[in-house]
Amino acid sequence: MSLYELAILGNASQQERDRLTATITDMTRDFGLTIGDDLVILDAGGISGRNRRAAFAAAYFGGDPDKDAAAVAELIRTSAVVIPTVASGGDFETEIPERLRTANGHRRRANDPEMNELAAALLECLGLLRVQRRVFLSYRRTESRAAALQLHDRLLERTFDVFLDTHDIRPGQPFQEVLFHRLCDSDVLLMLDTPTYFARMWTRQELGRALAKGIHILRVVWPGHEPTPEASLAETLLLDQTEMEGPDGPIPQTRVDEIALILEKVRSRSIAARYLAVIGKLREDLTRIGGSIDAIGSHRAMAITLPTRKKVWAYPVVGFPTAELLNDVADKAAKADQAGTPILVYDEVGMSQPWVAHLKWLDDNIKSVRALKASTIGYDLVAWE
Repeated sequence: MSLYELAILGNASQQERDRLTATITDMTRDFGLTIGDDLVILDAGGISGRNRRAAFAAAYFGGDPDKDAAAVAELIRTSAVVIPTVASGGDFETEIPERLRTANGHRRRANDPEMNELAAALLECLGLLRVQRRVFLSYRRTESRAAALQLHDRLLERTFDVFLDTHDIRPGQPFQEVLFHRLCDSDVLLMLDTPTYFARMWTRQELGRALAKGIHILRVVWPGHEPTPEASLAETLLLDQTEMEGPDGPIPQTRVDEIALILEKVRSRSIAARYLAVIGKLREDLTRIGGSIDAIGSHRAMAITLPTRKKVWAYPVVGFPTAELLNDVADKAAKADQAGTPILVYDEVGMSQPWVAHLKWLDDNIKSVRALKASTIGYDLVAWE
């Protein structure tokens, strides 16, 4: 039975359907999901028979607003998520069914024929990608400040949550503690690889800690600069001198668009790798203490048997827990009729002390879900009551 289901509805051509399916397949491959088995992609005819326990989302392609009306009505009746989408020059008011116009729509970009942005939005709705879309900008102010500011602003416009040291640390906060906390809670490190990037201790540490944490890297290499070998495994984009408006940027908008689309792909691989690392630690510790993972459900929930034969559900997550995330896990567990208190498992490496205190307060006051560190998960589960 499928764990995740998507639907492509409306006026999508066969070519558009094939391209979106291929992009979703590519983005989910690193999660170990099989298209057609773990993740099923439906058309309008499959809506009535969809698995109501599977995580679900749909995309409605604009055109004739009466197309697939029965399927749209059924999804609205069951409060399913539907993303209205139109082409770059499309009109939501005339191409999208009126009952879908209350949802925020997605305008497909002409320079994104593979529909990376739409695929990422659908996977966020399924819970495979987290909705925060966090990017950490690592750069030398003396060499790439204008480009960093430009990328910060342009990526924010495309709904990325971009951390830039000069913008996102409030006066009086411990600079390095906040910086490394935000780095370790990011999906991707966007590295502006300039000639003296490694001349500064802090940029060296940013790259090194991202690698240690398993955060994937998109490296933008400055004109005339030999790519830094320390980041040889990073996704790489080379800039040309003729593209630069000044020695530190800005860079052409076409390159910013290219960076944004690459970030979508790198982000999915990064989250998948870190998610699997948390699962690996959980599986290893359970085996060591005599427990087991029995099954995997939708929303990445894992049915676990403890050494006492007690059954619990665990939700491995990427990034640092928040009250909102705890609420989301408790809600998903309740809707799935999972008995007992669900467990949220997270990697705490790099978490700031104020956030540690915040999580302790949540743990002391919220009993509907528990957050446990991946580093001590086996130790904690042995004593689970």
